[in-house]
Amino acid sequence: MLQVLSSAWALLLGMCLLMVGNGMQGTLLGIRGGIEDFSTFQMSVVMSAYFLGFLGGSRMAPGMIRRVGHVRVFAALASLISAVMIIYPTFPNTIVWSLGRVLIGFCFSAVYVTAESWLNNAATNENRGQALSLYMIVQTLGIVIAQALLLTADPSGFVLFVIPSVLVSIAVTPILLSISPTPAFDTTKPMSLRELAGYSPLGCVGMFLLGGVFSAQFGMASVYGAEAGLSVAQISTFVAMFFVGAVILQYPIGYISDRMDRRALIVMVSLVGAGGSVLGMMLGHVFPILLVSAFVVGGMSNPLYSLLIAHTNDFLQHEDMAAASGGMIFINGLGAILGPIITGWLMGTALGPGAFYLFTALLFVLLAAYAAYRATQRAAVPVEETGNYVPIYASATAVAVEIAQEYAIETEQEGESNQ
Repeated sequence: MLQVLSSAWALLLGMCLLMVGNGMQGTLLGIRGGIEDFSTFQMSVVMSAYFLGFLGGSRMAPGMIRRVGHVRVFAALASLISAVMIIYPTFPNTIVWSLGRVLIGFCFSAVYVTAESWLNNAATNENRGQALSLYMIVQTLGIVIAQALLLTADPSGFVLFVIPSVLVSIAVTPILLSISPTPAFDTTKPMSLRELAGYSPLGCVGMFLLGGVFSAQFGMASVYGAEAGLSVAQISTFVAMFFVGAVILQYPIGYISDRMDRRALIVMVSLVGAGGSVLGMMLGHVFPILLVSAFVVGGMSNPLYSLLIAHTNDFLQHEDMAAASGGMIFINGLGAILGPIITGWLMGTALGPGAFYLFTALLFVLLAAYAAYRATQRAAVPVEETGNYVPIYASATAVAVEIAQEYAIETEQEGESNQ
């Protein structure tokens, strides 16, 4: 662990600051949209735009890095992120905000690709798993810190937009001044979606449905809070609980997944997530219960992401895993684009804010039902032949997933050699 920190502290510090900036702008826009009297559907379009940009960035970033290098891509895109965050309060218009969200989503996706490839270069075979775990913890910590910073100023003013802009600008400094060499960049060409669906129909369908769940959490949770009449402090705590649940429950579920049929666990975890959603929909007016529901939904959805990747890998050869990861992330991104729009449309009807949880409950139930159906169509892979579960969060790009694949394969091969 200390070796990872000594070699990658600048990158991890910079990523933490970047995630603080990203976490602040996502929640803040949902709150500010209510102050500006934007409709729920208008805000859903604004929030969806981020995932459209993110999907585009993940596809185009590798080519940009090959042309001009890690340093220039990182610095240029971080500067754009910083500028857009100042534009938001200057031009409170849904079209401007939507375009800004597309640009910020694109930039963050490309920045993540750059940082994750840097992290992979800094890690060794011995500490790759620790490096990935630290990276994921730092990302979540940044988002949680962001929610606390929302309490430092009035969301109707400029200050809360200036803070993330400054933090993103500062984030570049330790990374660009680090003596760590920039790595050669290479990514695997994604597997075709038709071929991927042939290997794992559940992995593809599950990733699409989870994209909707994740984008509802990350994009619409603050909009839900504003519509439900929560205070800024309550909204920030509510949003933070999704990510707290993700960190705390990721590893226990991962431990169980290596010891039973993953499809059965996917069914159980999805049903618990649906239960947490129903709890929030029925008793969300009681704030402590609302926090419990957010903890459960976040704690179930993030492990499901890793579970679906691990399940898909169980049917792949080692050399195909990296190619499959790119396709799965693309499918997840498609679902993420649609999630906020559908959620916003439902919330704008007579269903009201409770439709936020209705939507996530429906997606969890559909995932559980399809996983149960798939269990009747193909025999389970014996537990002793399954690969290792590696925790991955939905904000990770294909590069981080490839790092996780490498670590899982190396761990599996070490276990076989020791037998």
